Amino acid sequence: MKKLLALLLVCVMIFGLAACAGTPATTTDDTTTTTDTTDTTDTTDTTDDTADTTDDTTDATDDTASGELIKVGIINNDPNESGYRTANDADMKRVFTEENGYEASFYYSLKNDEQIAAAQKFIQDEVDYLLISAAGTAGWDSVLMDAQAAGIQVILFDRTIDADESLYVASIVSDMAKEGQTAVDWLASQGLEEYNIIHIQGVMGSAAQVGRTGALDEMVAANDNWNLVTQQTAEWNAETAQQIVQSVIDSGKEFNVIYAENDDMAKGAVAALDKANISHGVDGDVIIMGFDCNKWALEELLAGNWNYDGQCNPFQASYIDEIIQGLENGEQPAEKVIYLEEKGFDATTITQEDVDTYGI
Repeated sequence: MKKLLALLLVCVMIFGLAACAGTPATTTDDTTTTTDTTDTTDTTDTTDDTADTTDDTTDATDDTASGELIKVGIINNDPNESGYRTANDADMKRVFTEENGYEASFYYSLKNDEQIAAAQKFIQDEVDYLLISAAGTAGWDSVLMDAQAAGIQVILFDRTIDADESLYVASIVSDMAKEGQTAVDWLASQGLEEYNIIHIQGVMGSAAQVGRTGALDEMVAANDNWNLVTQQTAEWNAETAQQIVQSVIDSGKEFNVIYAENDDMAKGAVAALDKANISHGVDGDVIIMGFDCNKWALEELLAGNWNYDGQCNPFQASYIDEIIQGLENGEQPAEKVIYLEEKGFDATTITQEDVDTYGI
């Protein structure tokens, strides 16, 4: 019996030791489970998420970069139309550059309908600002309303249009009516017994033509000794102006004033006079009047070959830039219409300093 009890006791001890020996194996399994928790695949997924975040950031950066440039669509008249227009176009291109924070697109035409079609295209292109030097004063309401509906702000430059002021933010222009009045007042001061005038007009319906024609028409209507020998458009073109004057010369009609609505047309008119050996300018038989103040035209005044030239300031881009920068900061322009300061020059008083300062 004692031997049997001893044997049972030994068996119990052996099983107990086996049970204790199994504990490390369980601990090892738990460690393995812990290792599985630190899942390499999960970590990789986290890295992928990080990569996605980086991509999103890159996209946002790209959007920010593209958003830094202000998109402007600029509609202007043909830069080859005149020295004034060339200077105006160069001024716009000098200011509206990427270096100055702009993405600028340009369109040129002397035809109103073509300009309006270009404005519609700029609206479709979602420009931020539409800058317009209109070929004609009429017909702009519809496209300006489309721009307003699209959230595009319109700024007029160089020329006014016949449209409600609510359809554009600002207008930076020459006071064409004042230019015409200043010129006609000067002509009246010459004290001629009779004014027989060849009137050469610019593109009909343009703000420059309307303004420069208006004052002369009023003076002719009000005074019996003011007569229009002819009144025709040369559409700013020197050769056409020369043909108009040549036709009057050939007709034998008397005239003593040529009122040309830009310098190029005045030059063409003078070419016809020179061909016919008709004197002009200071102490000449025919008074020569032009507009725009090209440097070469002011030199003609200085030499006494012409009599009068009316200034038309082409440098408007900096004014427009200032308005846009204000709008970008939530500031509206203080004035809806901004008139540029301008003057007229007389051959008997002009100086070389005037030529150097005001010649374009």
